[in-house]
Amino acid sequence: MIILSNQKERMIIMENTVFEAFNNGRFSVPGVTVLFKDIPWSKHPTFEGVELKHIVTSKETGGAYSYHLVRIAPGKSILDHIHDPQLETHEVVAGSGTCINDGQEIDYYPGVISIMPAGVHHEVHAGDEGLYLFAKFMPALC
Repeated sequence: MIILSNQKERMIIMENTVFEAFNNGRFSVPGVTVLFKDIPWSKHPTFEGVELKHIVTSKETGGAYSYHLVRIAPGKSILDHIHDPQLETHEVVAGSGTCINDGQEIDYYPGVISIMPAGVHHEVHAGDEGLYLFAKFMPALC
């Protein structure tokens, strides 16, 4: 039996449960279901400690949009970059960190949504327990 010593530990366990629900979830539209557990994690091509599951890609949407589950290891970062022509949204699922969005720092924790219009500089830094989010791009990133 595990006895949790404080509220923070309980919150981390609840957040990890939510993340696992998404990690093992599914994307469903009429006639199509994609099981997230069947999608492998891919290492980010540039940023160490960052992995992605490409949930919905341009292939399925004709280039209109893409959805990605993102896992950033504790203390790791996605450094300053822009997307053009994509608008990007982040929906924080679990963990904590910060985002610098167009020069403004935003605390990231479950329930936070941030939007980066096309051409806006942004970066993301994971906290001590890592950071898990959905990143959505319009038009599709890949």
